[in-house]
Amino acid sequence: MTKDLFGKLYADKGYISQSLFASLFDRGVHIVTGIRTNMKNRLMDVHDKIMLRKRSIIETINDMLKNVAQIVHTRHRSISNFIVNLLAGIAAYAFYDTKPSINMEFERDAKQGVKQLTLF
Repeated sequence: MTKDLFGKLYADKGYISQSLFASLFDRGVHIVTGIRTNMKNRLMDVHDKIMLRKRSIIETINDMLKNVAQIVHTRHRSISNFIVNLLAGIAAYAFYDTKPSINMEFERDAKQGVKQLTLF
């Protein structure tokens, strides 16, 4: 499934194994997961740690696409029918008034000259 992918892949703790991590890393995919209780601690980039916390927003968007835009609830008899239904669901999502989002900006504090990460 990850044959042509590259970059970062955010996953649950249950998906990680050393052999899977090594094979994906050799293909250019960096898998980012939480740490299990029986694993050693390792350093993680701040951006990756924040994105793991914000996985619920990504799952909320997937839920909206599946249930509200009704992408999953149809049976397709052809590939073109599937693609038309998928594009119609994404177009319907584009017209939603409120969309979940992650705001990741750094603000500079004028008094101390320190950058602070703003998440919301």
